[in-house]
Formats: sequence, C-alpha cells, structure tokens
Amino acid sequence: MLDIKFIRENLDIVKMAATKKKIKVDLDRLMVVDDSRREIMSRLESKKAEQNMTGKRIVAEKDPGARDVFIGDMQKLKAEMQEDEDALKPLMEEWQALMLQVPQVPDMTVPDGDSDADNVEVKAWGDKTKFDFTAQTHVDLMQKLKMVDFERGTKVHGFRGYYLINDGALLSWAVWNYAQEFFLKKGFSPMLPPTIVRKANLYGTGHLPNEAEDVYRTQDDDYLIGTSEVSTMGYYADDILEQSELPIKHLSFSPCYRREAGSHGKDVKGLIRVHEFFKVEQVMLCEASHEESVKWHEWINRNTEEFIESLGIPYRTVLNCGGDIGQGQVKKYDIELWVPGEEKYREISSASYFHDFQTRRFNIRYRDAEDKMRYAHSLNCTAIPTPRILVSLIENFQQKDGTIKVPLPLQKYLGKEIIG
Repeated sequence: MLDIKFIRENLDIVKMAATKKKIKVDLDRLMVVDDSRREIMSRLESKKAEQNMTGKRIVAEKDPGARDVFIGDMQKLKAEMQEDEDALKPLMEEWQALMLQVPQVPDMTVPDGDSDADNVEVKAWGDKTKFDFTAQTHVDLMQKLKMVDFERGTKVHGFRGYYLINDGALLSWAVWNYAQEFFLKKGFSPMLPPTIVRKANLYGTGHLPNEAEDVYRTQDDDYLIGTSEVSTMGYYADDILEQSELPIKHLSFSPCYRREAGSHGKDVKGLIRVHEFFKVEQVMLCEASHEESVKWHEWINRNTEEFIESLGIPYRTVLNCGGDIGQGQVKKYDIELWVPGEEKYREISSASYFHDFQTRRFNIRYRDAEDKMRYAHSLNCTAIPTPRILVSLIENFQQKDGTIKVPLPLQKYLGKEIIG
C-alpha cells in the first residue's frame, strides 16, 4: 500500500505506474473520496475539541440554567458527530477498497510490456543441453523409473494430482537438504511457518484482492498459502524493530497451494503446473533505503542463480516487464531453467523487492538512528521449488540408457550417482 500523501503529491506518476502494470484503478475517484474523507475527519476533530470544551464548561458551571444550555449544546454536538460518523463509514470502506488497488511504482529500469513474452533476458548461463540420442520427457523417464505415479495421484487428488515415489521422493528430499545446506551458509535463519493463515496476511503481501481466484480458502474463511512469504511476513506484523536488527533474512520452507485458476488447459501433463508443492523461500526485511533494497534484491537473486549453477542446469535470468510484475513489486527477476523435452526455458524462481508496500499493510516498522519510526523494506526470492525443479533436473541429466545421472551436490543426500 502506498502512502496517501505520496499518491496525492505524485498522482501522475502513480497513474503511469498503473498503466505500465496494466492495473485498472480509478485514481481520480480516490482523490474525490479522499477529499471527502479528510473534510469529514477534520470536521469531527473540531467537534471533538468543542465537545471537550463544552464538557469542561458543564462541570465548572454553577448556574443550573446555564448548565442546561451547555448540556443542550452537547447533545446537539453528539447528534452532528453521529451524522458525520455515519457519513464517514461508507466513505472509509470505499477509500480502503481503492487504496488496496493502487499499485507500487515500478523502477525506471522495468521494461514496458503486456506479458511474460515481453520480459527481457539479462543473462544466460550454460549451454542448452543437446543429446546424441532421442531424448525423453520427465514424464516418460520418471514413470519408467517408477519415480512418480500420476494415475493414482489423479485418483486421489483429482486433476493435476501426483505421487512422488521411491527415488522421486528421495530426490526431492535431497534437493531440500542441499538447499538447506547451501542457503543457510548465506546467513539466513531457518523457519517453518504456518500454511493456514488469516485473510489479512494475504492482503498484507498483496496477494489479495487481485489473486483471489488462485487461492484455496477454508470453510472458516482462512487461507492456504501459495508461498511462505505470506506467513513469514505476517510473523512481524505490528512489530517495531530496532535498526540494528536489520537486515533480517529468513529461509522459510513450507508446502504451498495454488488453484491454478484460468490455466486448465496449460501444462496438463507432468510436474510443471500442480496444485500443491513445496518451496524454499528467501524472505528479507531491510532498512528503508532504495539503495539497500536494490543491493539485497541482486543478492537474493544471485543466491538462487548460484544454487542452480552448482547443480549444472542451464538457465537464463529475465527482467520482468510492467505487465508481468505484481501490484506491489518495484522490480522483479525470473530465473528460467532449460527444459530439453520442450526446448524452452521454464520459470523456477522469482526475486522481487517492494519498498514499503507490504510493510505498510503489515505495519512493520523500525526505529532508525535518529529515533524516527520508519517502515522497513521487504524482499523475497524463491530458493527452490519442488517438484518443478525435478523437470529440468531429470531431463537435462538423462542418459542414453534411460537412467538419470545425479548432480554431484545431491549424491551424498541421495546415496547414489545414478537413478535407474
């Protein structure tokens, strides 16, 4: 959420941000509503001051007749204040709804574009894997090696259901264990956050209201998280931190759930797009400085690049265009892994920074060196998701005989060099 003062003083910039992000919000209506809101609130403050003064006069007045006049004035004030409060309530509801739709202003380096097709490649690492034999997809390989069972997954879960079994399950554990070892060396604090959260937490991160169709909801009106960023950020809601505590770095691991609304016909085979998965996430809070946010954004994205490089999987990093970054993001990178079976890159990680967009919603502040209260800045980046990582891992390391060569860092966790 942006500061209303910032919006008023930079209305043209915020309008340009909405246009660039392809977000529809009636900012002119917000200004009208905010003018009315401020007018009524100012009037209420004046009347409250008058009410306090009248109350003191009633207490001090000795003449019963004069006291009755003051009491009459008090009753009139209360009635007028009630009218203002009744008028303010629907205004505040509309104001809050409009404020929740206002996008963060993207960094000037974010390119224009409508969708992920317009993202700009900024880096490519490794040669695209080529084979001197007919390559197989991860679906065929994993089924032949009894690493996955889609038929029973569909029977139990339904569409997009799957079971990882035998070496498929063990390979996932190997990835998680290696990710823990790799990222904790970077100075992160480990966290296992809750996966069922109150609605306010998804509003805090900006996943609501815009992604409502893609979120699972319980009968108690709680929500299942689609990323541990949600509950990790909620951990600090309404906290006042000390500047010396920053930056805060968490490595959070959790199951995640997404309905994949609107993608019924996309990626219906395999492990690319599933309803439930696991994700290791880097989540950070830093000082309220653009320079600090930029520095840590590059750092967390590079952490994931290094992790992928250590596994030897070819990838590229893209800078997301305006139409492919979320409402709250200032800037976003995607890391995409090479998938030989499709001869294309597939997203595996996103790294974003938000300035104080999320922390204003969560009310996460810190006391700076001058004892001034400031909203912290937030960032996050996927460390690694499973089972999606298995798609590129299996396909890139397949052998002519149908076996899978296990990347060196995972061998000690899996206990073997070859799956077959």
